[in-house]
Amino acid sequence: MKPLEILSALPEWAKASPDVIVDSSAFAVPCRLGDESVILRPASVEPARSEMLVLSIAFGDEPHELCLARSPSLPELDKIWDCRSDMPDAILLALVEKECGPFFQLLENAVRKQLRLVGLALAGDSSDGHVSRCLNLQVSNPSGILFSITRSATVVSALGVLRNLDLAHEAIRSLPLAAQVEYAAFAMSDADLASLAPADAVLVPEIASLPPRLVVAGRFLMDANGVAPHEEDALVRVCLAEARTVSLGEVFDAVEVPSQPPDAVQGAQLRLVRSGRDVATGRLDRIGDQNAFIVETVGRSNA
Repeated sequence: MKPLEILSALPEWAKASPDVIVDSSAFAVPCRLGDESVILRPASVEPARSEMLVLSIAFGDEPHELCLARSPSLPELDKIWDCRSDMPDAILLALVEKECGPFFQLLENAVRKQLRLVGLALAGDSSDGHVSRCLNLQVSNPSGILFSITRSATVVSALGVLRNLDLAHEAIRSLPLAAQVEYAAFAMSDADLASLAPADAVLVPEIASLPPRLVVAGRFLMDANGVAPHEEDALVRVCLAEARTVSLGEVFDAVEVPSQPPDAVQGAQLRLVRSGRDVATGRLDRIGDQNAFIVETVGRSNA
């Protein structure tokens, strides 16, 4: 599995709304600004609307507002920034259209709709609730372009997709996932399960012949082969009793550098599990030359 497939398999992210994704600190959209590769990220600061150049634009026929902060990345606008309010609208708009062409193309590509510059908007007019309805973003080239744009369904649905999350970001990598060490998996009849009692021994030769693996979030298997999908089945599983937690970053890393839990040791406390529920608890011991699960307490299977 690849990291994006792993993230997509987690219900909380598979069902994440576009709004949740664009509001994540890990939101990052690879883009092109002219010939330069850049990243569109959440803005680190939020300039006052009155300090920005407020433009009316349209994606297709849908009106939007685009507010640009002063930036050395737009050098011709930067030169006239302090006197922009004194310039005739037609001249200022012509300069914006010339200077911002690559930036407008970046937005058009990101939103996947044709962008059209309509005109200037009033910087002081916030009656439309702009402050609460905008996305504050920045282009991560060396000088940066800081801007806000109307938080419309068109913009959010285009940008708010899982592939636009930076999977190397700590907000993603640090997510904790429940995990259990699995030493063996085998078939066992309902009658045999129902007859288990304390002091019974279940032979588990698989512990000596198969390497242990980690079952993460009930959805992934981590072992020496990397990371693979896991689905519950009717097999009975011998697992380490001790609960474990791994980070999502550790699962991502195991794709490239596979790892596996240490082998079981004699006397280790174990659980016998089927379909996600404990059937019995016990310990690892030896019966003759065979590894065995010695039952200490009995639960109830969900068979």
